[in-house]
Amino acid sequence: MINNILRSILYFVVFVMFQVLFLNNIHYLRIATPFLYLYCIIKMPIGISRSGVLIFSFITGLIVDMFSNTPGMHAGACALVGLLREPLIHFLQGEDIADGLYPSYHSFGYAGFIRYVALFVFIHHVTLFLLEALTLFDPLFLLIRVGASVLMTILSICAVELFNFESQKIGE
Repeated sequence: MINNILRSILYFVVFVMFQVLFLNNIHYLRIATPFLYLYCIIKMPIGISRSGVLIFSFITGLIVDMFSNTPGMHAGACALVGLLREPLIHFLQGEDIADGLYPSYHSFGYAGFIRYVALFVFIHHVTLFLLEALTLFDPLFLLIRVGASVLMTILSICAVELFNFESQKIGE
């Protein structure tokens, strides 16, 4: 139990700091930015109360907002995906998934985990970029930004998950 809490805290500190210090400065072709800090929300164990996930997601987004000079945009997008996380997992994986299980390639399978991450990241990015733009003035550019950032974020999260040997050992 203590190991799980310490791992969650370590994920939070490492990924939020990495996002704030490095990834926020990456704007590939001035369009795509990876948001790797979502990994710490994605990797929360299944069965945590919805309010707990919502509060953690909101605080994570708020901390990224404070260091990114984006007033509430990440907090709003993270709160939405935090609220939709559990229903999304049950929609994609079925109702009979065990509590306490960490989403991973091992627990969801490769295709299931990638579907979960893709839908989670897509909902977050659409919300974030709509809040940022506050208009549909240039919908093509908005779609390109969302698509490119979603792709970069999914690839980043899946690459990190490939090297997360701890989640591959769970259940063996």
